[in-house]
Amino acid sequence: MKTDSVDAFRARVAKHAALADPARLRIVDLLTLGDFSPTELQAELGMPSNLLSHHLRTLEGAGLATRHRSEADRRRSYIRLAAGALDGLAPGVEHGAGRVLFVCTRNSARSQLAAALWQQVSDIPSASAGTHPAERIAPGAVDVARRHGLQLANSSPRRLDEVAGDGDFVVTVCDNAHEELTGLAGVHWSVPDPLGINTEEAFENAFTDISHRINGLAPRMHAA
Repeated sequence: MKTDSVDAFRARVAKHAALADPARLRIVDLLTLGDFSPTELQAELGMPSNLLSHHLRTLEGAGLATRHRSEADRRRSYIRLAAGALDGLAPGVEHGAGRVLFVCTRNSARSQLAAALWQQVSDIPSASAGTHPAERIAPGAVDVARRHGLQLANSSPRRLDEVAGDGDFVVTVCDNAHEELTGLAGVHWSVPDPLGINTEEAFENAFTDISHRINGLAPRMHAA
């Protein structure tokens, strides 16, 4: 067996070994939906912090999870599913929704891109909103959408309380919005704010991140 084949095989073994534990499998199931802080995982699982830390280290060591600092509260970190973590492994649970509502702070970039991308891959309706909407869509978001065949130019930022409805499956796509809101039925995607850097590359990175996540979530959703 070639060295690269041996390495790939060992990586698969490590993933299967990590997923053999019921708690770690549950954590990965949650991460297939969105990003969680350790505190949020603790609350979801009812698990002591030292045991959760052990499981997270094992998942990170197996290449199943990564973590990064919150852009809102730098003392806080988010755990996310590593890119390609479940290649060849199928996650378990489907979720029903009448509509998918993407939320960020300004509703000027990430949530707008997410709603537009969702419409390309799912029959479930989508919408977007902001906790503190901007006056207009960010030019960088309009440009990256146009490069990928999407139209945002005719959209306008809207307030969350004007858009949210019963049956919405809410996806927060920025840390500030997620940490400001509580009690929403949905998940969180910790997507870095492209306006913080405001370059073409930053918007491309955000677009790629959101697109990857939507392609992973859409097959697991069904119309409620």
